[in-house]
Amino acid sequence: MRIDLNSDLGEGYGPWALGDDASMLEVVSTANIACGFHAGDPRIMRATVRLARERGVAVGAHPGYQDLIGFGRRRLPGITVGEVESLVAYQVGALAAICALEGHPMTHVKTHGALGNVCADDDAMALAVGRAIRAVDPKLAYMVMPGTATARAADSLGLTVINEIYADRTYADSFNLSPRSEPGSVLHDPDLVLQRVMAMVAEGCLTSTSGKRLTVPISSICVHGDTPGAVAMARRLRQGLEAAGWTIASSRG
Repeated sequence: MRIDLNSDLGEGYGPWALGDDASMLEVVSTANIACGFHAGDPRIMRATVRLARERGVAVGAHPGYQDLIGFGRRRLPGITVGEVESLVAYQVGALAAICALEGHPMTHVKTHGALGNVCADDDAMALAVGRAIRAVDPKLAYMVMPGTATARAADSLGLTVINEIYADRTYADSFNLSPRSEPGSVLHDPDLVLQRVMAMVAEGCLTSTSGKRLTVPISSICVHGDTPGAVAMARRLRQGLEAAGWTIASSRG
């Protein structure tokens, strides 16, 4: 009855902030920190790692496409497997250096946005990410979407796997996330989110929008930090899980 609660943080840039990271770090047990390509910069990265260390929150790299204008949520046609391997290694290495400055070692890597969606469907891309993780530090875990190419890549490369589910998103039949352009794909009602998550963790099962089911061990639950009302949703989720007997703790703690 132990589960991790994570959020994607550090997603501002320069003087611009996105989400309430300070409040979210009072709720979650793991933070996935933007590494400067889709969002974030060295100052924000270091401040987020420092605050996570002070709050006892585990940290991991959250690499994405080099697309600040599109927040990493636009697919980049023509990008190669080699380019993905390089851009992930670059970002993971950058956060590792920041973590060294703060004395708070990183624990894992989780891909962001369009890069994550592509890797969930494409075995070659998922393996490229896994190779980059392993090259930087083979002790780092690969946070994956169960039933997708990322899970297969982590297994084949011998990386520690963190099976993640999304509290605030729905699933397609491939068990990749439903496109954000699809109505209802992003969930905002904290009570509905809690109900769905409780069912998933109790049954160890994901359900797509059409009713397709996937039985899988669940290690971590994500609440997106940039979604309006994210902190309130995370608090409701944590309260509900703890009331049901779950202990909220990092999967790598």
